[in-house]
Amino acid sequence: MQAKPLESPIDPVAAYTAWVERLATLMSAKLEALPEVIEPAGYWKDILAFTWARQTFAGHDEIRRGLLASLGAVKPRDIRASVSRSKPRFAKRSGRSVIEGFFDFETSIGSGTGFARLLLNECHPLHSRAWIMLTTLQQLSGYEERLGANRPSGVEYSMNFAGDNWLDKRRKAASYADHDPEVLIVGGAQSGLILAARLVQRGVDTLVVEKSRRLGDVWRERYHSLTLHNEVWANSLPYMPFPATWPTFVPKDKLAGWLEYYAEAMEINTWTSTEFTGASYDTAKRLWSARLKQSDGSERTLDVKHLVLATGGVSGVPKTPSMPGLDTFAGEVLHSSAFTSGIAYRGKHAIVVGSGTSGHDVAQDLFSNGAARVTMVQRSPTCVVSLVPSGTMVYSVYSEGPPPEDVDLLTASVPYPVMREAYQWLTKKTCGIDKPLLDALRTAGFELRFGEDDTGFHMLYLRRGGGYYLNVGCSDLIATGAIRIVQHRNVERFSPCGLQLKDGSTVPADLVVLATGFDNQQENVRRLLGDEIADRVGPIWGFDENHVMRNMWKRTPQDGFWVMGGSLIDARLNSTFLALEILAELRGARYADLHGTVG
Repeated sequence: MQAKPLESPIDPVAAYTAWVERLATLMSAKLEALPEVIEPAGYWKDILAFTWARQTFAGHDEIRRGLLASLGAVKPRDIRASVSRSKPRFAKRSGRSVIEGFFDFETSIGSGTGFARLLLNECHPLHSRAWIMLTTLQQLSGYEERLGANRPSGVEYSMNFAGDNWLDKRRKAASYADHDPEVLIVGGAQSGLILAARLVQRGVDTLVVEKSRRLGDVWRERYHSLTLHNEVWANSLPYMPFPATWPTFVPKDKLAGWLEYYAEAMEINTWTSTEFTGASYDTAKRLWSARLKQSDGSERTLDVKHLVLATGGVSGVPKTPSMPGLDTFAGEVLHSSAFTSGIAYRGKHAIVVGSGTSGHDVAQDLFSNGAARVTMVQRSPTCVVSLVPSGTMVYSVYSEGPPPEDVDLLTASVPYPVMREAYQWLTKKTCGIDKPLLDALRTAGFELRFGEDDTGFHMLYLRRGGGYYLNVGCSDLIATGAIRIVQHRNVERFSPCGLQLKDGSTVPADLVVLATGFDNQQENVRRLLGDEIADRVGPIWGFDENHVMRNMWKRTPQDGFWVMGGSLIDARLNSTFLALEILAELRGARYADLHGTVG
């Protein structure tokens, strides 16, 4: 929800600074100050800084217990309003007048940044208390990011005429001719490269392997018309924001080229045309023996301390549901992951099974390239929103002015109950905006659902990774009947020439595309690392019982194994914390008496 400046003579900087001073008193173990710092029904979220976990505390009793359990080990100090982040400001959030701002602090092992959203006390603004507070660890002492004042000078390259220059050293580092990396990241798309950049800037020897010929091919090889469905200012990569000249919705090939350039500019060691074929873990040595196969047939085994699977939020293993008679169909059958363009199917009859984002995009691509008839089989009700304005409203906070890194912390601060309420409000609003489109879809026979609790498409993404579509034109084609809708419950079976319906009619087809999704990433772990490790790790993605993403961006039950995935926004935010956890394991930099979550 977009912030709205308030007409008030109150100085938000003064009000926020006064709050930070009271917070410093609280953090000096004077817990009697808690009622003056946080609202009775307020929230405190912590990411690594105090709990060495991701944990949310609700209300004074839980917050007090969390502080009592952590202050002794963490020893927070030098708590001050941040001067390097966006300055405090008024905003309107969920119908409430608030003051938002950032604060910095030191701990016994590093430094952190916090965010707080104060409920404005209009009578006594200097006594405003936090509705929401976030604390995050950002740096480990002695292993800070090499940027700003901590950047390398590079002077050694200008003075070394006889020895290796920068390029020589880069080539040697990337070859791993005489040693193995500390961390192996499998997957060279945005998630793997962003995490690698975070690790490299903290001095961790990291190798990224990618089975494709070029970095970015995971985007290049997708269907012809693909663009990002959220805006460019929300999607920038850490250390290297996208140029201000870029289009609002970035084309896939443009992003692919940037990923390739990003790896070069950020000095990330990468091996392309290299397939990760599996690994085994030596518990005694705490080492992975990772097997790699290169396109020339050569193989190499690397012994690494940490293994990161960065191949996405899903496994990449297509789901192929059993559909009666499909094995008798005489035409071509593809999974949507193998579909690249509808050009080859001009004049053909096509059936697309599935009504999520991929199903819509494939159907529109086929129609736009001259397919004689496109029919979509809807297997379950789907959430549909317009791309503009409804779809972009979720990310509107990124257009308010603060840098994306600041907005990331703002969004990370929102506890699950508040997020759920906000998405319900937003979904109700967008359904009103999109009412003409939604009514036309229903009239055409398309079934709609906006999540189990009417929280809309973004919560479906977080919970399931799918089940929605941001309309870039296909919904209009469905609404007008240009693309036909058939409900799965009305399907009898496939036949050699098409799809037989229960009313006795037949939908002719030359092509069937299964836009039916992918197995959980756990199945990829099973394929690569075996049943024992896959069962130990468990399902990946979706909220656990504490509303934390399962086995993603954090420690998994398997030592030395981590999973990195999600959108560009997800990767930019969560890469910091995953990099710090890996770094702490490598360098032994953890709180002495904090092990796991603080209860």
